[in-house]
Amino acid sequence: MESMTRHLANRVANIRYEDLSEKTIQMTKQYILDYLGVSIRGWTQKNMDIMFKTLNVSKDGTEALMFNGKKGATNSVLYSAMLNAAASHSLDFDDLHNPSIIHMACVTVPSALAVAEDEEMSGKDILAALVAGYEAGARIGESVNPEAYYFWHTTATCGVFSSAATVANLKKFDTDQMVQCLGTAGTQAAGLWEFVIDGAMSKTLHVGKANFAGILSAKLTEKGFTAAEKILDGDKGFCRAMLAEPHWEKLTEDIDGYKIDNNSFKPFACCKYTHPSSYAAQLLRNEDNIKLADVDKVEIRSNRIVKQLVDNAHPKNPYGAKFSIQYCVSTMIRDGKLGIDQFTDQNLADTEIQRVMQNVEVIVDAKLDKEYTEQPDRWAVELTIITKDGKKHVKFVEYPKGDPPNPMTWDEAVEKFMDLSEPVYGKEVCEKLCKLVATLEEHDNFKKALAECFC
Repeated sequence: MESMTRHLANRVANIRYEDLSEKTIQMTKQYILDYLGVSIRGWTQKNMDIMFKTLNVSKDGTEALMFNGKKGATNSVLYSAMLNAAASHSLDFDDLHNPSIIHMACVTVPSALAVAEDEEMSGKDILAALVAGYEAGARIGESVNPEAYYFWHTTATCGVFSSAATVANLKKFDTDQMVQCLGTAGTQAAGLWEFVIDGAMSKTLHVGKANFAGILSAKLTEKGFTAAEKILDGDKGFCRAMLAEPHWEKLTEDIDGYKIDNNSFKPFACCKYTHPSSYAAQLLRNEDNIKLADVDKVEIRSNRIVKQLVDNAHPKNPYGAKFSIQYCVSTMIRDGKLGIDQFTDQNLADTEIQRVMQNVEVIVDAKLDKEYTEQPDRWAVELTIITKDGKKHVKFVEYPKGDPPNPMTWDEAVEKFMDLSEPVYGKEVCEKLCKLVATLEEHDNFKKALAECFC
């Protein structure tokens, strides 16, 4: 009987551009554009200065651009992908696949672009490879989540598979090679949530290493390196290491289209589990003209992951505030938005924000938690703002802005990309990058097309 690892390997190895619908192609382009914006701006963060000084040292005969604001700045494929990936996760402004709880772009696009640039592959090759990488990561993530998410940062642990599948598909590996590549990737899976308590930088390292591991796995496989052939479903394989009873059916289930077709994008620069509540707060603020000074108490009813991951009334720094639903909701009520400029030491110290933060209660609602378990793409929340006059303002949000049923449009994606990238590279370069993504399938040599953006 065919193993589930081989079944998935066969699926992702054989995805080709010609198989993709117009919807899938367009979604993949939006996914690339969103990645580029958050990566370019993410390079401005302190963690990237540290990583760049540590990793800008590699010369191994390969070469790919770093999107660090310096035209023509290159590194080896391994380290360029690692750094660009870490940058794209630094703002917590990147996409998310809700059911698998994985930020998929940061563990696929850096690998795809770096390898395709170095090996002068086509835009069509990139689009197909990203669909393959997304398919692998999403299916594996759904097979272990939400249970595994308590300890494991699954963008990291499943991200090694996403990156490996992306590069393997780019290189046109057959099923046997894909099995070996996934096996080598899976044994490198790592990434623990403990960092969030301290608001530490580990999260960006996680996704950088996932890309490094994925590309390395493909390079080793090319040279005949062997690995576990049942890395997912073996007795000592990945899925059983994550939880006792994995959701095996998620690895092999038939679906109409591809997992990437149902991707979510972020309008707010913070953990996705804060988005439904923040969106509800934004709606109430605008509809009922609520001011932060008027707020006495806030109640948030949602699923258990919200409680365990973002119920933090005392974040230690602005990065930690991205994982504080108390901070995000309070700041949204004050400012009406949650862009990168909302996450500062000054805002975190604001006395009114701090006052309201201490009066935000997060409640695990049994009904909403059950519905989340049954429908993991639906992160519904009921938010109640109680004002000082005793009035209750209630908003139920089923799908926040950016989720597939409430999507960000291509025009909104372009606006987000330009807002993030233009201060770094200037309008001309960013418009060229945007056009390159929009017409990616027309380019036979990605390296040449990318270089022309920076002329």
